[in-house]
Amino acid sequence: MERDAGGPQEHPRWQAMAAPEPSGWPVGRLLSAAARRVERDWNAHLASWDLNHASQPVLVILLRGPRTQAELAAACDVTEQTMSRVLARLERSGYVTRTAHATDRRKHQISATDAGRAAVLAASDPVAAEAMVTEGLTEEQVDQLRALLLLVARR
Repeated sequence: MERDAGGPQEHPRWQAMAAPEPSGWPVGRLLSAAARRVERDWNAHLASWDLNHASQPVLVILLRGPRTQAELAAACDVTEQTMSRVLARLERSGYVTRTAHATDRRKHQISATDAGRAAVLAASDPVAAEAMVTEGLTEEQVDQLRALLLLVARR
């Protein structure tokens, strides 16, 4: 089969998008690649406490007090099924407990244990998290990055 010489494979923009060097990538691909790198680095940091990017925010929310699985799922913008898996891992680690709900026997209250509170406070150092993401950037660049990400996130 003969290739169309004028097809998209020959366009310089397609070549740049497919290149291993990211300077020609579209903004969406760059943002996705950057987010994956940050997530990998953050997960590696959190692994010292047997946490990850999904479980850490749950413990942060539970610092304010017990919640139901549905409340946690809504707060984290995930399904209840996904939250169930996150909570099972936290429970195995000894970071949360489930107790009967005071008024609804079909529900459980999820609470952080002392070990869970200690782990999330140690793991969630905002200085370490910020340094991980902004390493090599000037203060002005960090401010610009924050402003641009806020614009994208608020769309």
